[in-house]
Amino acid sequence: MIQAGIIGGAGYTAGELVRILLRHPEVILDFIYSTSQAGKMVSSIHQDLLGDTDLKFGDHINLEIDVVFICLGHGNSKKILEEHRFSETTKIIDLSTDFRMNSEDHSFVYGLPEMNKEAIKNANYIANPGCFATAISLAILPLAANGLLKDEVHVNAVTGATGAGTSLSDSTHFAWRDNNFSSYKAFEHQHLNEIGQSIKFLQPDHAAEVNFIPNRGNFSRGIHATAYTNYSGSLEDAIAMYSDFYKDAVFTHLVEEELHLKQVVNTNKCFVRLQKFNNKLLVTSVIDNLLKGASGQAVQNMNLMFGLEESLGLQLKANYF
Repeated sequence: MIQAGIIGGAGYTAGELVRILLRHPEVILDFIYSTSQAGKMVSSIHQDLLGDTDLKFGDHINLEIDVVFICLGHGNSKKILEEHRFSETTKIIDLSTDFRMNSEDHSFVYGLPEMNKEAIKNANYIANPGCFATAISLAILPLAANGLLKDEVHVNAVTGATGAGTSLSDSTHFAWRDNNFSSYKAFEHQHLNEIGQSIKFLQPDHAAEVNFIPNRGNFSRGIHATAYTNYSGSLEDAIAMYSDFYKDAVFTHLVEEELHLKQVVNTNKCFVRLQKFNNKLLVTSVIDNLLKGASGQAVQNMNLMFGLEESLGLQLKANYF
């Protein structure tokens, strides 16, 4: 059995990670570290786990653990790894932005399985992709893999309230969010950097802009993204290209029907739909921001790192009704 630990256990992504790992047939959850909740029952914070676990949040980190998931705020993962030296055999999966950009300063592998599966299998350290980056990358990377992102890409995507985390702010209060809709960080969202890095990995000569407008929706979870760019091929050619790119993808599926969030919320799936309008290819993708966009993908990466079946512990049903 794989001994697993979680650092930063009180947030939304950590709650989903606990839920998955408690039911994973090859994992024993050894510790859930939280400085703010130490000593409290995990189910007192993640109340959907009441009756499922008697674990408590702790203030001790087992440095000999098989795998540790870091669910801290951006900028804090580097600090925790500087303060705690894990065993050479410990595998680390970081869910923050701290190690997503390639650098000589670290050896973290970017953990998007649809692009980087073989590298993930051989990695000791994984930088889990961002939620918007996952949805948008899965929408456009087949084009990059075929050298077809020659012109600007225009992306509009909306995320649920859980994308902002558990900390309160003016835009997360119910009275503000309910019956409301807004955009933020237009053209400068932090996930653009990792999207650009992934495009360059597959299409080194890429130089066109990815224009991204992120939006806040008045729902709890999920990301609905639409991306379009110039494309001279036929829709049939595009479908064949995407089908080939995702032929070995366990969780990313090409569909013909119109997409909506209830198809994927509470799952680790990404659904992608292609449409052709004159000389434009429109790609729609939908994911659960907390699962395929965070904790589910982290467990998918863990499975690959330990040589397990990629979908193990992730057979989750969408809340369709």
